[in-house]
Amino acid sequence: MSSKGICDQVAIVGMGCTAFGEHWDRSVGDMLIEAAMEAFDSAGVKKDDIDAFWLGTVGSNSGLTLSDPLKIQYKPVSRVENFCATGSEAIRNAAYAVASGAYDIVMAIGVEKLKDSGYSGLTTGMPPGDGSAATTTAPASFSMLAPAYFKKYGLDPETGKEVISKIAQKNHANGAKNPKAQYQREVDLETIKNSPKIAGPLGIMDCSGVSDGSAAAILVRTEDAHKYNDNPIYIKGLSFVAGPAEGPLTQEYDFTTFPEVVASAKDAYLQAGVTNPREEISMAEVHDCFTPTELILYEDLGFSERGKGWQDVMDGTFTLEGDLPVNPDGGLKSFGHPIGASGLRMMYECWLQLRGEAGPRQIDNPKLGLTHNLGGRPGKCVSFVAVVGNELND
Repeated sequence: MSSKGICDQVAIVGMGCTAFGEHWDRSVGDMLIEAAMEAFDSAGVKKDDIDAFWLGTVGSNSGLTLSDPLKIQYKPVSRVENFCATGSEAIRNAAYAVASGAYDIVMAIGVEKLKDSGYSGLTTGMPPGDGSAATTTAPASFSMLAPAYFKKYGLDPETGKEVISKIAQKNHANGAKNPKAQYQREVDLETIKNSPKIAGPLGIMDCSGVSDGSAAAILVRTEDAHKYNDNPIYIKGLSFVAGPAEGPLTQEYDFTTFPEVVASAKDAYLQAGVTNPREEISMAEVHDCFTPTELILYEDLGFSERGKGWQDVMDGTFTLEGDLPVNPDGGLKSFGHPIGASGLRMMYECWLQLRGEAGPRQIDNPKLGLTHNLGGRPGKCVSFVAVVGNELND
């Protein structure tokens, strides 16, 4: 796997994000315009200054989805999709286009409008296969993580349920401090633990929100960053991997890890020069589509030792006041999950935190932020990890 990367070659100089939620009275175009205009304003640029655009969405199949509402005048708009990691795919393509020298200033933007669709997840069909693909729902697939983890590391079901419920409680507490989150209130632990069952040990409160929204970023080469913004953030590492999809086909896969996440994290850390993520990463936005997913990610990303993530949850390690705040904006659980926008929404929180603009959820003196975006299911997925910072390496 390549580990050369583009460390400190590309800067983010502007970002925008709509509120996520049930936007029955707003179109996809409305949300794209709002996110784009906020990003333009924060970078001090106009639409016509942008050389090229990358649009992340699963809800359409053309760059016209963006060029029409923004009235983009004959410039490239590349529509990309990679399951729930679609927004991150837009960032990655845009960043490498700038680093290559092909363009000077670009936009990555993501959008989804799920509430009107009637779907609670991906709205696209899968290609014909050989008949061996699992037919379980996403909650059912991810629910397998919890009992597998509990059994492997000796947690009784009651303790295990308390652990994953604390993850939801944390993310709702963070979302309550976020005016753009879909769910902006705290939820007590007993309500979460006793919420109606969805699949296995997962209740409603263990599942991320279904929502509409858009987010956008403007990227330039680092040497040009201060032409646009006095306080940019710099891309340190970007890694996107697709796994061989062997999990459902082998007895060796035990549902207590995402090998794709381990691989992408290792590569992103190598690019960024991170050797101890638990100590060096200031805050992280991870793909908490379901609460046990976040638990597994603590260990796959190197934030916790194997089998110790649950204890770190109980110790408050990943709360806003903890040693390594995770999902300070509320995560998918509280902020919501409009698929094409989620990866960019994660980067938006890094943008705010690293610039000291996160308001009541601001963490102290952050230096490095991480985003993790997952697409697919346990044993058969894609994974994206980015590391960004507010200072250039020496």
